[in-house]
Amino acid sequence: MTAPTEDRPATPSPAAPLWRDVLGEQLRAERRQRGETLGQVARRASVSTQYLSEVERGVKEASSEVIGAVAAALDLSLLELTTGVAERLQGAQAVTRSAVALAA
Repeated sequence: MTAPTEDRPATPSPAAPLWRDVLGEQLRAERRQRGETLGQVARRASVSTQYLSEVERGVKEASSEVIGAVAAALDLSLLELTTGVAERLQGAQAVTRSAVALAA
């Protein structure tokens, strides 16, 4: 957020992506890369297809247990999954910073 001055009110900086959104994108990308359906992965993770769909879309914030189960269903370790999410967040943060710098 830009500091307000007498001449210029505060302007919000572009919103950073939410963890749940990036996690969902990562899970969906991994699932699709393996050519699997929501139902296949959901069954192996012992969650409903609807719930997995909501996690992938960033609608639901999954518990660590669910994230671990879905990662395992995709043959990923939690480290691999969270590293992928962290890398996406870093990339998004770099883009956000560039946009802020250009706007300034």
